[in-house]
Amino acid sequence: MKSILVTGGNGQLGTELQRCAWPAGYEVVAIDVADLDLTDTAAIAAKVAEREWAAVINGAAYTAVDKAESDVVTAWAVNAMAPAAFGEACAKAGIPLVQVSTDYVFAGDKQGAWEVDDPVAPLGVYGASKLGGELAVRTSGARHVIVRTAWVVSAHGNNFVKTMLRVGAERDTLTVVEDQHGTPTSAADLAKALATITVRLVEDDTAPTGTFHFSNAGPTTWAGFAREIFAQSAARGGASAAVKGIPTSDYPTPAKRPANSLLSYAAIGAAYGIEPRPWQDALSDILDELIGATKA
Repeated sequence: MKSILVTGGNGQLGTELQRCAWPAGYEVVAIDVADLDLTDTAAIAAKVAEREWAAVINGAAYTAVDKAESDVVTAWAVNAMAPAAFGEACAKAGIPLVQVSTDYVFAGDKQGAWEVDDPVAPLGVYGASKLGGELAVRTSGARHVIVRTAWVVSAHGNNFVKTMLRVGAERDTLTVVEDQHGTPTSAADLAKALATITVRLVEDDTAPTGTFHFSNAGPTTWAGFAREIFAQSAARGGASAAVKGIPTSDYPTPAKRPANSLLSYAAIGAAYGIEPRPWQDALSDILDELIGATKA
């Protein structure tokens, strides 16, 4: 049996990695904070060394973007030093590491989608710490793939879709930022992509390594995303609300957000044949799970 160690097991991505249809002969061993303290690099090394893993997927992260601005040490410990420890341990074990990263490594000031080799310039602690994790993995000596993603949503945990449905059930009109551009990413679709990559890395020593992007397909804004959520929700008999677009300046936060989070998935398509579907289709699957199928 080929065992894949997955961190962040209780999160959106970790949940979907456990629900994925992995090939026969593979098992996912998902762990979370109760099982491993990601600020303890010695514990990370021991976890990787405790058995013969086939690969590690590090999907855990310090994702409280605003809190990170005042909790710098913890954010760097989880987002940078933990990947460094996983990289070192995977290199020693001779196994591949798949590291999940973020659009926040970019400044967000580009027109069009970000390519994997575009210059990085994070705007805050979260993005900087995730970039630190990328650099640590790249220099660890481990065979690795880094996958940047953005705007992750699912039927699990806390995310934008579930927040909109909850607030939309309480209010007739919502104000949502309309000058931040990006593409929603289904945690289930991201999990499938990571599983595809991981299996290739395990079974083929010549499988492509390096940095890739994955999101669903098609640009939108947070306000546009919210409108589609309510349109699809209403078709299922769920919550519906009018959405008024506002500028980012009307919704100040401790951490600055990238104005453009669009990620190009050309590289992952060329290397692994992964072609993401439209985000509207992925959203439909999430709402099917949360609300039920569209009503006739």
